[in-house]
Amino acid sequence: MDNPLDFSGKTVLVVGGTTGIGNGIARAFRDRGADVFVWGTRTGIDEYADEDGDMSGMTYTQMDATDETAVSGWIAPFDRLDVLVCSQGLALYERKEFEIANFRKVIDVNLEANMICATRFRQQLAQTGGSIVFVNSVGAFRPTRGNPAYAASKAGLLGLTRVLAQAWARDGIRVNAVAPGLVETRLTKVTTDNPERLAERIKGIPAGRLGTVDDMAGAALYLASPLAHYVYGQTIVVDGGRML
Repeated sequence: MDNPLDFSGKTVLVVGGTTGIGNGIARAFRDRGADVFVWGTRTGIDEYADEDGDMSGMTYTQMDATDETAVSGWIAPFDRLDVLVCSQGLALYERKEFEIANFRKVIDVNLEANMICATRFRQQLAQTGGSIVFVNSVGAFRPTRGNPAYAASKAGLLGLTRVLAQAWARDGIRVNAVAPGLVETRLTKVTTDNPERLAERIKGIPAGRLGTVDDMAGAALYLASPLAHYVYGQTIVVDGGRML
């Protein structure tokens, strides 16, 4: 392996790759030569102009990853797929997830959509000996106060990662996940925009800082690369030591 992190000639699809961690991962693959495709929920790429992402050099498609009919019927603009990254995510605060309709909505986005997308692209990934990388959370391992659906969905994704890795290994597909700690994104503004709460959280992180989208992208690159060719069903915690 002259350069195991060179993804030239590879095709990558990042679901939820428009902002935050997903966009950081999409940019990392793009910057290493991959042909990157991104799914998002808005009508067009221009609607993300005021966000913190950068989709230059990528191909954007509006897609609701929870819509099984739309996902299964999508005509892919690529002939091969080497890496599928599922980074879509949702959390509802102020105890909204205790309402059943909201609980289901979060489960649909954070858990069921992963299965929908993975199933849709299983055949193409088998043809290339490809890799799936789910974006999980440390919430899979510890309670997330006030967010029952988020916690349940992330714990479910931990199990889904293991089961798919075991079931699809025979197809030549590797399935793994990254579990970010506290990273400044739209989902964490309830903490990062509150100086007192943020300072308290950072005190519990041995690294002494928040994680960055680049920190998460590094783990995703590793899992999708030949460096991890014997890694199956793992969820790598990337949290600056917070879980310790």
